[in-house]
Amino acid sequence: MYSYIKGTLEEIAEGEIVVDNHGIGYQIQTPANMIDSLPAVGGEVKIYTYLHVKEDGIALFGFPAKDGLNVFKLLLRVNGIGPKGALGILSVLSTDDLRFAVIGGDAKAIAKAPGIGAKSAQRIILELKDKLNLEDVLGGFDEEGKSAPISAANTVKNEAVQALTALGYSSSEALAALAKVEISEDADVESVLKAALKQMAFL
Repeated sequence: MYSYIKGTLEEIAEGEIVVDNHGIGYQIQTPANMIDSLPAVGGEVKIYTYLHVKEDGIALFGFPAKDGLNVFKLLLRVNGIGPKGALGILSVLSTDDLRFAVIGGDAKAIAKAPGIGAKSAQRIILELKDKLNLEDVLGGFDEEGKSAPISAANTVKNEAVQALTALGYSSSEALAALAKVEISEDADVESVLKAALKQMAFL
């Protein structure tokens, strides 16, 4: 029903915002980690939305980028994951981090989300692994969901994946090892590769 809502940001609260559009205030539930990407109250925003209708009420869920909405919808297709659970996951993990966790089989990272146990995390990996590919993980997206430049950390991760696959490891093995390595924005490929190779011994 609503593809997106564009208007003035009126309120920011924990887990939700209010956007005024032509005198109507839309209450939109949002991931907690999205707040930093919003302008100050009074600024203009464009939020991509998902309308959830159930017997006891209607709720709007929103994201500042279309990629966030797309991944949210994918999570809703997983058996046992509702809007609250999907929102909780995207409050703990960025869409890029979730892709790495799914393709790398990192259930522990997904299970950090509120209300998501080990079994649910494994189910998410099982049901989404075929829906998310390596290009999605490494490509990055802009606000409209189109390809965009990726962060320095993901550039390093990309190069490390390529190096590991050149050594004969599969993409999933490489991502599983890299999921256990902390990669900062100023990390270099050599140090990340060494750390990943150490992790390979434990996989």
